[in-house]
Amino acid sequence: MPRYTRPKKTWSYTVEFKIKAVKLSHHPDIQVQAVAEALDIHPFMLSRWRKEYREGKLQGDNQRRLGVMRQRKAPSPQQMSELALLRKENEKLKKENDLLKKWQRFLAEQHQNDIDSSGPTGNNSE
Repeated sequence: MPRYTRPKKTWSYTVEFKIKAVKLSHHPDIQVQAVAEALDIHPFMLSRWRKEYREGKLQGDNQRRLGVMRQRKAPSPQQMSELALLRKENEKLKKENDLLKKWQRFLAEQHQNDIDSSGPTGNNSE
């Protein structure tokens, strides 16, 4: 096996590059994997940078970053009513599904009982 005489090449990235990569990865329509591939970096590295950014370890412009980048909006009353309707429908469908499962078990037991009760008959005409 060949011996390596030189140390392995490691890349170092500027803080600005890391922050730009993290901001790109926070875009709602872009996946982390796609950003990492486009920047020719490993997705685990980008994930680590995202974690460091959340924790405030990556500093840009002499400012510490604390908290999550995205601000969550409060749901509108229309969204809340729609969510309530969807939850109701979900509960109804769960109950229907449970009922159908019970009915299926009942039919399977009935079928098994019919098979067991018919058993061997004495109509052997030999």
